[in-house]
Amino acid sequence: MATYLKKATQTAETAAADVSQTVSAMLAEIEAGGDAAALAWSEKLDGTTGHPVLTRAQIDAASAQLSDETRRDIAFARDNVRRFAEAQRATLSQMELEVVPGLVAGQKVIPVSAAGAYVPGGRYAHVASAIMTVTTAKVAGVSHITVASPPRKGGGIDPAIAYAADICGADTILAMGGVQGIAAMTFGLFDTPEAAVLVGPGNQFVAEAKRLLFGRVGIDMVAGPTDSLILADGTADAEVVAVDLVSQAEHGWNSPVWLVTDDEALARAVMDRMDALIADLPSPNRESAEAAWRDFGEVILCDDREEMAAISDSYAPEHLTVQANDLGWWLERLTCYGSLFLGEEVTVTYGDKASGTNHVLPTSGAARYTGGLSVHKFLKIVTWQRATRDGARPVAEASARISRIEGMEGHARAADVRLRKYGQM
Repeated sequence: MATYLKKATQTAETAAADVSQTVSAMLAEIEAGGDAAALAWSEKLDGTTGHPVLTRAQIDAASAQLSDETRRDIAFARDNVRRFAEAQRATLSQMELEVVPGLVAGQKVIPVSAAGAYVPGGRYAHVASAIMTVTTAKVAGVSHITVASPPRKGGGIDPAIAYAADICGADTILAMGGVQGIAAMTFGLFDTPEAAVLVGPGNQFVAEAKRLLFGRVGIDMVAGPTDSLILADGTADAEVVAVDLVSQAEHGWNSPVWLVTDDEALARAVMDRMDALIADLPSPNRESAEAAWRDFGEVILCDDREEMAAISDSYAPEHLTVQANDLGWWLERLTCYGSLFLGEEVTVTYGDKASGTNHVLPTSGAARYTGGLSVHKFLKIVTWQRATRDGARPVAEASARISRIEGMEGHARAADVRLRKYGQM
């Protein structure tokens, strides 16, 4: 039976009612007021004025601020994400099937016409989010990709974000963050097409804006605080486990990190290292990790690996790391996670930044029913059919009878009229 050696004192919070009301009012105001309303909110919240669309000269100037090494690293990460996304895209294909003699049905895969990618740029400049979202949409074949990212003081956005968005294929880059940035992409402001899909992480206001707009547009997911779980047995290195937990706790004060193990000595060793490792972080990372570990961190001691796996599946973590023997067993057994990292040789940091898999992942237990961002999010799988008159006859007869069982006489008559016209009644 599982024992909590450390139990969370708080649970991750969802968007508060006042946040929802504020965001709803902002969206309505910006939709009605268009560009001017969005600019007014940008000036009020970010202190910036001027047109938010980055020009080619501004993008080139941002690129010039980066070192050659930084540009190479961004290109390396983009290439890995692109290769993985291309392989994902290849798993979807168009097809057709003769369902019954004379009636052919098929599948087409069509990219959405326009997408909006939100890239956070506040406390952390999320360069990797630009790489993950824009590259994936580009591989899917989206015709127009708009990126919105918060402006810095003095104008423009973080140079590395601007460079990454540009080389990954963004068509328009907006120096506009928060709800107004989401609204600009949704409503097609500043001469951009209305986004059919919105993707990318953001704060609680961004997340709430996407939630409220869902249905009008598609979204990747309703994101909560990032979370990470490590499954480790007695063969794991306590120092590596502790460092990995701290690395994810620095995301934010409410970012849960969990250790699940069947080895009490390992658990104690990891717990003994956490405070010192957190204290060694720079500020404000240190304060975030300290609060996340203190209030949300958990250490769970299990009887065996089956119980460990069951607990992991019940948590359905966004990031799941296994540092234990028999990695093949874990790969087959585990079913609920956003992204899985098998063995000490890989870490969530790799997936977050440069290894190729996408880091926009389900949080707050959503991995029970969905995976992370992929090319599939930007693709519509649609169906079609055609038939000969003879081929349609048995389908028409069955459809008419089923319609009448359901009480839908109009449907039945749509089948009957064809049967009569073709001399089949």
